[in-house]
Amino acid sequence: MANRRARYLVAVPAAVLAAVLGVTPVLAATTWTVQPGGPVSMKSGRFILTDTSTGSKLTCLSSTLGGALKSGSGLPGTGIGSITTVHSIECPSPLGPTWILMARDLPWHLNAWSYTAMTGVVTGSLSHLQIAFSGPSCTAVIDGTSGTASDGTVKVRYTNSTGLLKLLTTGGNLHFYNVRGCAGLVITGDSATLSATFTVSPKQAITSP
Repeated sequence: MANRRARYLVAVPAAVLAAVLGVTPVLAATTWTVQPGGPVSMKSGRFILTDTSTGSKLTCLSSTLGGALKSGSGLPGTGIGSITTVHSIECPSPLGPTWILMARDLPWHLNAWSYTAMTGVVTGSLSHLQIAFSGPSCTAVIDGTSGTASDGTVKVRYTNSTGLLKLLTTGGNLHFYNVRGCAGLVITGDSATLSATFTVSPKQAITSP
């Protein structure tokens, strides 16, 4: 009898088992549906750059991105959208001159990895990132594996019900490179994170399958 029960549990489909146990399945999706797609704008409130080794933080008041999402069904998650414009991000300093973050090597790529149907949440990434960083007596490049690779990645989460795209501070590969000056606030090779929440307009419905 015990053996039959064991064989039965092994045969239960994962989705059914998740429902029985009250677990929300997170699906590693292979195809996607996006509506309406097309041109989008994204605007955030505070945009924060952090050197995770020194603890230095640069807090910018806002940031604005522009781009487009593919439209329709049966779409691949890789390159499901692109960021083609990034307004220079100005970050006022109480000590004097403004600090500036400037996107390089656009477009950035928006990728979808997995989808949680119960919450309507998509997990994915922004990739192909490179950002120039400059301030008073301080310049640097923010990238992935080198200062010229343009392979920086930030993990993101998009919620269909709110139309909010959040940059997450875990799961990325950003580092500071080519640091000059900066008084030890940021150091070449240190890990970097970006934190911001963007309102996507028009709001998109991104689902899988």
